Amino acid sequence: MPIATVNPATGETLKTYDALGDAEIEHRLATAEAAFRAHRTTSFEERARLMHRAADLLESDAPEIGRTMTVEMGKPVKQARAEAAKCAKAMRWYADHAEELLADEEGAKNDAEDSGASRVLVRYRPLGPVLAVMPWNFPLWQVIRFAAPALMAGNVGLLKHASNVPQTALYLEDLFRRAGFAEGCFQTLLVGSGAIEDILRDPRIKAATLTGSEPAGRAVASVAGDEVKKTVLELGGSDPYVVMPSADIDKAAKTAVTARVQNNGQSCIAAKRFIVHTDVFDAFAERFTEAMKALTVGDPLDEGSDVGPIATEQGRDDLVELVDDAVEGGATVLCGGERPDGDGWYYLPTVLADITPEMRIHHEEAFGPVATLYRAADLDEAVAIANDTPFGLSSNVWTRDEAETDRFVRDLEAGGVFFNGMTASHPAFPFGGVKRSGYGRELSGHGIREFCNITTVWHGA
Repeated sequence: MPIATVNPATGETLKTYDALGDAEIEHRLATAEAAFRAHRTTSFEERARLMHRAADLLESDAPEIGRTMTVEMGKPVKQARAEAAKCAKAMRWYADHAEELLADEEGAKNDAEDSGASRVLVRYRPLGPVLAVMPWNFPLWQVIRFAAPALMAGNVGLLKHASNVPQTALYLEDLFRRAGFAEGCFQTLLVGSGAIEDILRDPRIKAATLTGSEPAGRAVASVAGDEVKKTVLELGGSDPYVVMPSADIDKAAKTAVTARVQNNGQSCIAAKRFIVHTDVFDAFAERFTEAMKALTVGDPLDEGSDVGPIATEQGRDDLVELVDDAVEGGATVLCGGERPDGDGWYYLPTVLADITPEMRIHHEEAFGPVATLYRAADLDEAVAIANDTPFGLSSNVWTRDEAETDRFVRDLEAGGVFFNGMTASHPAFPFGGVKRSGYGRELSGHGIREFCNITTVWHGA
């Protein structure tokens, strides 16, 4: 895939970039190693000052970088500006909390004495340069939720961003430079996917994080495992959205639309499979389908557009294949199910019912504004359908029954359970999945400690 900005609303190639050569990659790895030796010794106070400065710059740049993101990958521009604001919030959160999250942990006195020590503590030390392989769908947020905790912990970062968002990738490097972080603390590597293995195998790279597809995660984890290097993976998701009889159906249906089509439906944590108790199925399906049909599909730079194009032509082709396969297998199209005429890689918001396990869409992630509806006879069937997926990123449940709440928390196979609302990430709470959605956690104290050397410090009596 060429490194280029291709406007998905028109299909027009706007700007292309040459991939870095071997000499330039070597220079950047050497620069990262040197930067780490200095950055690791800086104080939390100094790192926080720089991170706050970066957040301020990002906030002021939001209109410009928001437009850049929209042109590169097609999200509605109002959502792009909101993404920039969310990033600034996370940067400030880590600037204000990193020292506390990574403070030395004093061992209990009786345990220290039992080990023959006068004192034992745990200290969190940075690992070194971390390689981040990031996707295009949230081109700022996916990076910042790695970069902010990594830099605050004393690590340095090298970003291999998706090849269709090069301008956003270069902006991120420039952002941290303008904020005052030393040269090499955060660098963008404009390289193709074929260069990742050699970079990851380089001994100066100490760990890697990847958000992306399951095949990409397998490839990176395989190389990192061979090199015995730590990885954090956030891969695909096919999140369930369960609606039980006690739910506020109007609110559940309204929220369901946003949960499915945010970011043009191209989000790992978007609700994709809507599992509705039979007692309220018809009411929910009617409200949900009418709201999906009412969405405005159009130019993502237009403030009135609710849904823009799919980010790549291949992505739309993949979505078309999934829907066509379901329809051929007997699925009912309640709305959408087709490409509109005209330029760009658009796809109409779609609701499919009568899904069976034989259909690809039952097991594969639909990365676009396509929802599947399931009817569940009771709670047990709802849980069974929800868990009948190789993924386990997050989940959504609408119920006001406390006993049902306890059952869903106990039984759903996911990294998060969100009740009476939609899944969202927040810097204070851990984010990640189970099964083929990956492993490890981002955000919160759990996320900042993922790339730390958790060191036992023992003092003899």
